[in-house]
Parts: sequence; structure tokens; C-alpha cells
Amino acid sequence: MDSWKTIIWSFLMVFAVLSSSFFLAVTTKSNHHGLTRKHTSQSHPISHISIPPSPAPEAAPGPKPGDGPDGHSQPTGIFDVRMFGAAGDGFTDDTDAFKLAWDTACGAGRGGPAASTILVPRGYSFMIQSTIFTGPCESSIVFQIDGTVMLPDGPESWPLNKSKRQWLVFYRINGMSMQGDGLIDGKGQKWWNLPCKPHKGVNGTTKPGPCDSPVALRFFMSNNLTVQGLKIKDSPQFHFRFDGCQNVLVQSLTIKAPALSPNTDGIHIENTNNVEIYDSIISTGDDCVSIGAGCYNVHIRNITCGPSHGISIGSLGVRNSSTCVSNITVTDSKIMYSKNGLRIKTWQGGSGAVSKVTYDNIHMDTVRNPIIIDQYYCLTKSCRLGPMHEPDAVGRGASAGAGGVCDESLLL
Repeated sequence: MDSWKTIIWSFLMVFAVLSSSFFLAVTTKSNHHGLTRKHTSQSHPISHISIPPSPAPEAAPGPKPGDGPDGHSQPTGIFDVRMFGAAGDGFTDDTDAFKLAWDTACGAGRGGPAASTILVPRGYSFMIQSTIFTGPCESSIVFQIDGTVMLPDGPESWPLNKSKRQWLVFYRINGMSMQGDGLIDGKGQKWWNLPCKPHKGVNGTTKPGPCDSPVALRFFMSNNLTVQGLKIKDSPQFHFRFDGCQNVLVQSLTIKAPALSPNTDGIHIENTNNVEIYDSIISTGDDCVSIGAGCYNVHIRNITCGPSHGISIGSLGVRNSSTCVSNITVTDSKIMYSKNGLRIKTWQGGSGAVSKVTYDNIHMDTVRNPIIIDQYYCLTKSCRLGPMHEPDAVGRGASAGAGGVCDESLLL
């Protein structure tokens, strides 16, 4: 397999394959797109894929701000999870302590500091169960992770009354920074080895049975989010997922999972707009970054990606749906030791558009499919070509949002 060196390629494509009815436009330009971040409260489209989670329980009475762990004083506006009973020994269930710290910090902003900080201190390991952190809060939140936060150890340790589709969910938050130099450990090995997952052998097979695996960190219907500096490894499924969010900055992350770990995308976005993903190292068993339905204004720069399945748009148009993705840039990045490089994938029978896509200054090394546009995407051998049909009027309908339906103006 030849190494691909610096790729600066420019092409404009406008085509429609009859069976998939997708319009795609991919270009490169010498100038890079910038994004001006405006942190404002906005209404959010609801993903047709995602189901709104239940709200977090009512807060129980907790320590007063300023009461630190072990009787030591704590600066006002700092909420160390140990103040709320977290043991941090890697074995004790610290879920209730984290929930109480969140509820206290979330309600503490009125008349207090501009931001409340939840501190996960260095030198401790905290095991917590599936949890929903719900807003809106009285002030912005800083979630400072300097220690280790980890999932329960595999499906057998997961409570029967908890969803196995997600671990930590941040719901209806307006203004939050998750940051620090700590580690989020997904403990995904036992999830990857469920009988329903592809075996690691050459002739991989699957068996029937429960197959749900949790996304490690999910942000849902939230605004003005920053995630930076963290290390996250071995998620059972996606490491980060953003659904129905606006104004997202992801910067200086290290995301790692084995090359054969199934469905462990680094960052997945769906119905999410005004996104910046910068200066990060991502190595997983699936896409480094995957861009789903209803996304626009997404800018990716200086990403080192691989081993992986590359950087993808899609898959789009599943179950004959109509969707639109627009204004995507990927610049100054490296993809190496990967199955794919840059990929756009749509299901047959779907309709919509992928437009205003820029790939510029991408260096590839040992990549099987450097550039791939697949309008017959299919996950199983049982897929069959459906009846051919003329494409409908491309771009008609509501603005991109609910379900990612195309707005004609996005195609210009």
C-alpha cells in the first residue's frame, strides 16, 4: 500500500445518483474558513435518532459552599466532589456524590460567582454509574477533571435499571467547559467482546443477543460548550456524541481505543451546528470524526487521525430519509494507518444534499481508501439495490434542523 504524502486537491462535484438521490458538492480553496463563536441561547432541533433522557433527580441537601473535604476550607464557587461523599478509590460507587455536586453547583450561581466549578481532584479514581446531568443552571459550569473518572467494569456490572446506551449525559446546558488534564476511562473491553459484536478473527461472525453499549459522553440539546485538554480511552461505543447542540469547541483532546474495537468513533455530531474541532490526537476502531444528519458550519483543523476509519460525513439518508449537511472544512490534518481517509457515505433510497465541503492540506500515510464517496452504503451483505427512481426536487422543505431536512439556500 503506497504512502500518500501531502494532498492538496481541488474538485467541484455536483452529481446525483438516481438510486440515492443525493446531491454532493466538494471543493477545496486556498483560504481557510473561520468561525466566529457567538455564545447565545438558541432553540434546538430534536434529533429523530435521539430520545430525550429523563431529568436528573431532585437535589438532596448538601454541604455549604466553602466547606472542603476533610474539614478544610474551599474557595467559594469550587465544589470538590469529595465534599459530597465521593471516595475516589476506584471501587466505591461515587454516582450520588457526583450528582449532588452537580445539583449544588448548578443552583449556586444566582448572586454568586460567574461560574461554578465542579472539581474532580488529581490523584483519585472515581467510578460512577450511568447518570444524567440536567440544566439549565443558574450560571455557567466548569467541570474540571484532573483525576480519573471511570465506567463500571463491563455489562455485568451495569445496573439493570439503567440504560446501556449512554453513560454520562449533559442535557439542556447553556455554557459549560469540561476541561483538565485528567483521564476518562471507558473500560470498553468487555463490551467489545459481547457475542453480538464482530469477532476479531479474519472470518468475523456475530451471534444474537443484547448488543447495547454506552456512549461515554453525550451532550444533548445544549449550547456554548467547550471540551479541552482531556484524555479519554476505551469507550464501549462512541467516545463523544453531540446531539442537537450549538456552538461547540473541542480542542487539545487525546482519544484512544484499539484499532479493532467496534463502533468506537472519537467524536460524533448529529443535528449540531457551529462546531470547531482543533489540535487533537484521535486513534480508534472507527471514525476519528463522524458528521451526521443536519450538521453545518463544522471546521476541523490540525487533527492527527489513525489508526481509524478516517474522517466521515454520514451515513446519511437511512430508511429513505431526506437530510442535508453543509459548510464542512477539514484542513491541515494527518490521517495514517487507516482503512479510509476522507469519506462521504449515503444510503440508497435517501435524498438530500452534501454541499460546500472543503478538504485542504491533508497528509495521508498508509491509507487503504484515501478518498471515498459511497452512495450505496450498507452494513450487511443482505442489502439489495432498491428500485431506481428519479430524484425529487433537491433542497425543498424546511431549514436544516429537525431531521436535517435541506434548506435550498444551503446549496448555494
